[in-house]
Amino acid sequence: MADDGSAQSTTVWPLPKFHFQVKWDDQEVAFQEVSGLDMESEAIEYRAGNNPVFSKVKMPGLKKFSNITMKKGVFKSDNALFDWFNEINMNIITRKALTISLLDESASPTMVWKVQNAFPVKISGTDLKAEGNEVAVETIEIAHEGLTIENS
Repeated sequence: MADDGSAQSTTVWPLPKFHFQVKWDDQEVAFQEVSGLDMESEAIEYRAGNNPVFSKVKMPGLKKFSNITMKKGVFKSDNALFDWFNEINMNIITRKALTISLLDESASPTMVWKVQNAFPVKISGTDLKAEGNEVAVETIEIAHEGLTIENS
């Protein structure tokens, strides 16, 4: 008899990536795309002068976080991203907590990325094309000081 999938475990299939939400502090902002949720550890190479082995030892070093890039549609009278970017004044900027959640079918967070001390470093407005029929999309790139991942 064929399996109809009704008794299938929820851990068999990976989560789709199209259902997510982004919150800045407590405000939810609708984005079309989020990328750059990665981190790496720099490798430190070291060799003591009296080591009989003629090779270096590698150790984990400082963690490094990529900038996060987010894209969203342009809406009439919505200048929130540009207003935040325009607050930059000689090392003074309002840093915000950022929470990015991957949601399941019931809109409950299943995987949550928490970003500390985020601030904008680049904003790109939409490109304009007389023959195009696409939605106007703006892009913001933010730097941050740390990324943690939580599973619900």
